[in-house]
Amino acid sequence: MTKSMVVAGVMSGTSADGVDVAVCRISPARAKNGTPAIKLLGHVGVPYPKVVRAAVLGAMDANAISVADLARLSWRLGEVYADAIEKAQETMGLKAELVGCHGQTVYHQGAAEKYLGKELRTTWQMGEAAVIAERLRVPVVSDFRPADVAAEGQGAPLVPMLDYIMFRSVKVNRVLLNLGGIANLTAIPAAALIGKVMAFDTGPGNMVIDGCMRRLYEREYDRGGSVAKTGRVLQAVVDEILKDKYISAPPPKSCGREQFGDVFVSQFIARCRQAGGQEDRDEDIVATATALTAASVFDAYQRFVSPHLASAASSTPVELVVAGGGVNNDALMSMLRNSLEPLKVKVRLMEELGVPAEAKEALAFALLAWLSWHGLPGNVPTATGASRPVILGKISRG
Repeated sequence: MTKSMVVAGVMSGTSADGVDVAVCRISPARAKNGTPAIKLLGHVGVPYPKVVRAAVLGAMDANAISVADLARLSWRLGEVYADAIEKAQETMGLKAELVGCHGQTVYHQGAAEKYLGKELRTTWQMGEAAVIAERLRVPVVSDFRPADVAAEGQGAPLVPMLDYIMFRSVKVNRVLLNLGGIANLTAIPAAALIGKVMAFDTGPGNMVIDGCMRRLYEREYDRGGSVAKTGRVLQAVVDEILKDKYISAPPPKSCGREQFGDVFVSQFIARCRQAGGQEDRDEDIVATATALTAASVFDAYQRFVSPHLASAASSTPVELVVAGGGVNNDALMSMLRNSLEPLKVKVRLMEELGVPAEAKEALAFALLAWLSWHGLPGNVPTATGASRPVILGKISRG
């Protein structure tokens, strides 16, 4: 019988602010057709060195970059991830038996486009797993997304498997929202089987807010939403962007910096300048970027999630459970509550369910590594659009 394992999950998201390591114990299901038991043992967040972060952001938004620099960056990230795992193990006094490393996404194209005469999707996560395996002398599962893409999926989102196993409720409709660089959600009707899980990227999370803060204030992010709180929302700009073909497209769908990175931020600031007119103020731009994130989540809930949950009894409560760095933005959280609570949606924090907001995605890749190691599929086809459940990832033996 499969034994319990201590697994480290490693995640660096589209905000490129650093590395999250979640260490957990995963035990096999005891009942037939049951799900594994997951216990979080600890979590460590490690910021990227400034020069590494600059290189990552440059690679994400580059129109041209040398192959040599891309290769070197991937190996440098392998060292960064190994350092972060070692720090987590030292902090917790634990030794991982298996590592799941998502890597750093530098390009993600979930929808098929023609290239060299062939329609294809593509995704690319950097971070050389062989470096981690050699340093830690344990197996590493990495490069999770391509198997789903090869099976005609979008390669994202992959967190829904964790959402289903850990947070499905018999009595409550639960919507799990992650506010990273990109915002994504998982909608699980009460007592649903996995085939009823809906999940997709709603649009920008912190990405546009952070981009505006870097351009306008030379800061990495809006701490606590303090700048947004002093600005006015240019609603006409928000309303116009909500007509964007990505936001209005039905799931399955996924997005990244290709849609909402530096080019979008430049266009967004220009729109806000024009809409602001003579009263143009930088704080209004940040407030509008914050409102865009909240409004795109609300739009996704109304347009797609609410009808999906309608199969449950009308009296079944709905919870929106929020994780990711965006939970620390008070202005954003206030906007979400003000829009959703009138619809009788209770907004909660992930900590209330026993998982720190910053640990959730890393925890998801620990689970996916465990599933892959045991030859079990990790994608949710209703979330990614894949033709079938597939085993994710590539294994570096260590």
